Amino acid sequence: MTIATHALSEKDAAVMVQIREQLKGVKGTVTGPDARPFFDEVMNGVAPAGDIESEEGSVGGVPGIWVRRASGPRDRAILYLHGGAYVVGSPRAYVNFVGHMVSRAGIPAFVADYALAPERPFPAAIEDARRAFQGLVDQGIRKIVLAGDSAGGGLALALLSQLKNGEPAPRAVVAISPWTDLALTSPSMRSRDTADPIWSAAALAEMARLYLGDADPRDARASPVYSDRQGLPPVLIHVGDAEILLDDSLRYAEGIAGIEVHVSDGMLHVFPSSAGILGAADAALDNIGMFVASSMTSKAA
Repeated sequence: MTIATHALSEKDAAVMVQIREQLKGVKGTVTGPDARPFFDEVMNGVAPAGDIESEEGSVGGVPGIWVRRASGPRDRAILYLHGGAYVVGSPRAYVNFVGHMVSRAGIPAFVADYALAPERPFPAAIEDARRAFQGLVDQGIRKIVLAGDSAGGGLALALLSQLKNGEPAPRAVVAISPWTDLALTSPSMRSRDTADPIWSAAALAEMARLYLGDADPRDARASPVYSDRQGLPPVLIHVGDAEILLDDSLRYAEGIAGIEVHVSDGMLHVFPSSAGILGAADAALDNIGMFVASSMTSKAA
């Protein structure tokens, strides 16, 4: 793996003081389906990219939303898996955020409305994600990048382990603050607890319980840090230094060629969603856009 660290700028440091003030009282409060309206309201608040349109659709029998430019290629796509700890989140709430990646990469994205717990627990989410991938292939789309944030980032990495030897295999994966260990054994669960104003280990444990039920949290379909990670296509990970999931990213990438991890000092969980507000967010999105675009022209893994 390669690790790139990004220092906190003075401008972003000042903005982060304001963001942390706004987040007071949020830590550990997203613990079940009752938080869905709040979570969607937060993600709907992401500034729009400006040159993006969206349309409801279905791929492989999985509903979702297409996010695309008015004109663009139809032979390639991003399969985006939204965050929300497998319990909250929706494609509609992610249109603005995903739009920034689509705008920069010039490639449409299908944001899958995969199964959420507790109504449809593990392994329904990864089964839906796999159906969506196959649905894209069945439509003649063979250049596909998997992407996601938080739980969706972990889901994308878990799906990659199932698809990496297929034909076609995903061209690449983008994971933003991925949750890769539902057993919650990463050291940053403790070392970054004070720094993280959003998630607590107790809140994640409750979400994992709702999602997994009696399933093994070390099942690679749920926790890709326990998967076979040899022979992967290029993987790009962006993570904040001030989040309890920091080590979920570093442990997943450890010792594996072809994984590029960017760690941004002072940044929180899924910080690229602060597009237009934080310089670090815009820089991460620029990097993601270039990575996705280049993966479409490079030789398939």
